[in-house]
Amino acid sequence: MPSVRRQVAALTAVLALSVTGGAVISPAFADPRATEKTPTATGYGGAVSTVDPDASAAAIEVLRKGGNAADAAVAAAATLGVTEPYSAGIGGGGYFVFYDAKTGGVGTIDGRETAPAAMPHDAFIDPATITPANPAGSPYRFTPELVTSGVSVGVPGTPATWQRALKRWGTLSLGDALKPAIQVADRGFVVDDTFRQQTLDNKLRFEAFPSTSSLYLPGGDAPAVGSVFQNHDLAATYRLLAKQGTGGFYSGPLAAEIAATVQAPPKTDTTTLPIPA
Repeated sequence: MPSVRRQVAALTAVLALSVTGGAVISPAFADPRATEKTPTATGYGGAVSTVDPDASAAAIEVLRKGGNAADAAVAAAATLGVTEPYSAGIGGGGYFVFYDAKTGGVGTIDGRETAPAAMPHDAFIDPATITPANPAGSPYRFTPELVTSGVSVGVPGTPATWQRALKRWGTLSLGDALKPAIQVADRGFVVDDTFRQQTLDNKLRFEAFPSTSSLYLPGGDAPAVGSVFQNHDLAATYRLLAKQGTGGFYSGPLAAEIAATVQAPPKTDTTTLPIPA
């Protein structure tokens, strides 16, 4: 692995909020049947650290095939979008910090979400509270109105961050960097206690949206620990990004569908949650 060793010695990248401290794994592909995470591993030629074995395996595979640290970070982050959807994913944002050991230089990308261009200044004001005595109105409560709605949804920065990081420092195309994540999304991963509990923590809100509940609450319950969770729709979105680049995400049919969903969330007729649009 001499080429990998040279590249990793020269380049180290961390994708904040997506590639975070946790498990290091080898070999390159995690066993989809595994339920225990290995906290440490030893080896040479490079190192990867994430909270998930599939994400770490994706990054290690990229390094083994000659990619550098920026390539590996994007591959890991995309895979975390599959296996850790409550803290990572293309619907959010984050920061990319890149260190070049050869030059000592540090580069950063601010990929946090931004407000939609047409967002009005009073978007967080509940119109039902505007009265002659309170002409300015009162803001929505954070929970449950804002959390369970499209009112506070920003324009995702993650896909643009991945694309820019690869262009500046990587050697892979976005499509190649997304291949491991697509494989995991289609193949599925084993549900652990954390994933199940995080899903249960959101059960009431997920039940308000048919498309969400059909994915995360099959049969009305969170996926069982030890079962295999697949996300074919996310795999399809990654394939769209791989084929069309970020233009396929920020414009076109997918962007229109996202905007429509944010503005008019497709909720159930039975939910009692206040879901403003």
